[in-house]
Amino acid sequence: MSTPPFIVFSDLDGTLLDHEDYSWGAALPALAQLRGLGVPVVLASSKTAAEIARLRADMRLAHCPAIVENGAGLLGPRETPLERGDDYIRLRACLDAVPGRLRNHFVGFGDWDTSEVALQTGLPPEQARLAKQRAFSEPGLWSGTAEERDAFLDALAEQGVSARRGGRFLTLSFGGTKADRMAEVVRQYSGDGAASLRTIALGDAPNDVEMLEAADYGVVIENPASPEMPTLAGERAGRIRRSTKPGPAGWNETILALVSELAGN
Repeated sequence: MSTPPFIVFSDLDGTLLDHEDYSWGAALPALAQLRGLGVPVVLASSKTAAEIARLRADMRLAHCPAIVENGAGLLGPRETPLERGDDYIRLRACLDAVPGRLRNHFVGFGDWDTSEVALQTGLPPEQARLAKQRAFSEPGLWSGTAEERDAFLDALAEQGVSARRGGRFLTLSFGGTKADRMAEVVRQYSGDGAASLRTIALGDAPNDVEMLEAADYGVVIENPASPEMPTLAGERAGRIRRSTKPGPAGWNETILALVSELAGN
C-alpha cells in the first residue's frame, strides 16, 4: 500500500448512512474529493464482512480495508468475505462449553435461522442472511438474571471470550475494538512513517468513542434518533468536533471542512 496524505475511518449507520433510508447520497461530494486526493475511507461498523463488502463496493471503496463486527476483525482490500470464519467457529465452541444452566439463557445469531434474525433485528431477509454470515463475533439476547449473566461472562472469560453490550444485543468475541483495528490499518498504510500519517474518525454512538478519541481529528455526527453523546475528552482538547447536520450531510460538511484545513497545514 502506498502512503496516503491521511486516512478517514467512518462508522456507517447514522454516520455515513442516513438513519432513515440508509442512503449516503448527501456525502458524495466529500467522497469524490477524498477519492481524488487518494485518501482511503475505511468503513468501521458492527456489520459483518458480508454486509460491508456490498456497501464498500457500491461506494467505490473496494480498494480500502474495512473494520467489521465492531472491531473484532478486518476485511482486506478487495477481499471476499468468508461464509464462516475460524474465530466464529471457535467462539461458538467456547459458548457451548459453558454450563447448560447458563448457556440456555443466551440465544445468538447462530441459534436462529434467517427469518428469526430478520424478526429480531428488523432487517430484510437478504440483509439478515448476510448478518448471519459471521466471522469474528456473536451477538445475542440474554434472558437470565444479572447474577447468572456475571457467572456466564466469567465462564467465557476463562476461555478468552469478552462481551460488549450494545443497544439491545450482548456481543461476544475474542476482543478487539474499532480503535485497535484502526491502529492496525494505519500500520499497513504507513510502514515506517506511522508517526506522520494523520487520521480522521467519524461516528455517532458510544461504540465509536474509542475510535474518535484515538484519531488525530474526530467528528461526532449529529443523530437526532439517539441520545446525545456526552462531551468527550478529545472535545475538551480541541481534537474532536461535532457536525451541525445529521448523517451523511453532516459527514459531508465536516469532511470538506477538514480537507480544507489539512490542505493548509
